[in-house]
Amino acid sequence: METVPPAQDTAALRAEHDALAARLEIRRSIDHVRRGAYIGFAALIGVGLAVKLGWDRWGTLAPGVVRKIPTGPPVFFFLAVVLTAVLVILTLREALRARRLMRDEDALFSRMLALRGMLGLDH
Repeated sequence: METVPPAQDTAALRAEHDALAARLEIRRSIDHVRRGAYIGFAALIGVGLAVKLGWDRWGTLAPGVVRKIPTGPPVFFFLAVVLTAVLVILTLREALRARRLMRDEDALFSRMLALRGMLGLDH
C-alpha cells in the first residue's frame, strides 16, 4: 500500500489525474477501428465484384454455351481490382493507426490507474 503524499503533491497528482481523465474520456482509437471496419467491408464487396467480373470474362461455362469474346481490355475488372486494392490499403492504414493510438491510450490509462491508487480514489 502506498503512502499518502503531502497536500502540495496531492494537488499536483490530482491535476495530472484530471488532465489524463479528460484526455482519455474519448478514445480516438475506436474511431479508427470503426472507420477501418467500414472501409474493410467495402473492400470485401470490391473483392466480390472483381471476382465476379473476372469469372464472367474467363470462367468456365456450362456445356453447350458459347462465349462471346469481348474486344478490348477488361476495363471494369481492372477498375474493380484497383478500387479494391486502394480500399485494402486504407483499411490497413486505419488498423495501424488504431493500434498505435491504443498503445498510447493504454499507457496513459495505466498511469491514471496508478495515480488513482496514489490518491486513494479506488477503495
